[in-house]
Amino acid sequence: MSSRKPAQPTPAPPSGHDGASKPGDVSSAAATMVGFAAIALWSMMMGLVRIVSESFGATLGSAMIYTCGAVLLLVFRRPKPLWLAPKRYLLVGGGLFVFYESSIALSIGLASSAAQSVEISLINYLWPTMMVLLAAAVSRRRHAVWFALPGAVVATAGVFLAVGGNSGLDWHVAARHVVENPLPFALSFAGALAWSVYAVATPSMSKGYDGTSVFFPCVCGALWLVHFASGDGLPAAAPPPHAWATVLVTAAVIAGGYACWGFGILHGSMEKMAVASYATPVLSVGASSLLLGLSLSMPFWIGTLLVAAGSLLNWFGNRFGGVG
Repeated sequence: MSSRKPAQPTPAPPSGHDGASKPGDVSSAAATMVGFAAIALWSMMMGLVRIVSESFGATLGSAMIYTCGAVLLLVFRRPKPLWLAPKRYLLVGGGLFVFYESSIALSIGLASSAAQSVEISLINYLWPTMMVLLAAAVSRRRHAVWFALPGAVVATAGVFLAVGGNSGLDWHVAARHVVENPLPFALSFAGALAWSVYAVATPSMSKGYDGTSVFFPCVCGALWLVHFASGDGLPAAAPPPHAWATVLVTAAVIAGGYACWGFGILHGSMEKMAVASYATPVLSVGASSLLLGLSLSMPFWIGTLLVAAGSLLNWFGNRFGGVG
């Protein structure tokens, strides 16, 4: 009688990022590239929103943009049934998403001048730095935050110089504005923190469910509430046809950006997207200058070089410091 044991079946290689992908799965590299596309799309956001606001007003324009964006997402990126989504993801992720968008709209609406709007946008642009440090903190690798910190500091300084310097920002006046009118600055900071937490924490909660198309209509409701509460009303004169077309284009750009970002953070490399997100404010200033016919000053170019240097430092930290 033979003593050999029956051969055990060979275990199948795991699917996803650690092994062979199933047919139809998207690689992490491809998903990360989709996430990078969001940064390119968002670079046009500030200039386009400014054009829409000139025709419809800040609060009404934002509400109209996100309403059109929600419709576009529901048509072209219909969400999976809600019962497939983890309840924790819907509550926490949805709450953070809606809070971020509402806080930004409110903070800009509460700004007492155009100069304060620039200052508030700088506070909002802290989210890439927060995201890089949070991603390093949750990576469970030794000294990850310390390796990420030098690049984060350099890139953040570059963002402030590129955005603030190009806008002729007076830092002493800005500090006085924070003291005199702290609420919009606090809202902008809280929104930046909420968005960084959303980007880093929600992928593990989602179990593969992308709630972007679900969260967008909730943002619409919040922005319409902001509009009616502000008492801004309707434009005094009917906007021209090109203004309505700009609303649709802006909605497509913003909704497309969020769809790409949601896909990227669920299936791509969080660390690479976090480092690449430093480019968002710099590209935004550059695109706005083209759209609005503005010139770019020397501080912008110096700030851009600092952002690139900080991103490279983070890349080296990821590669050789064990963060990524």
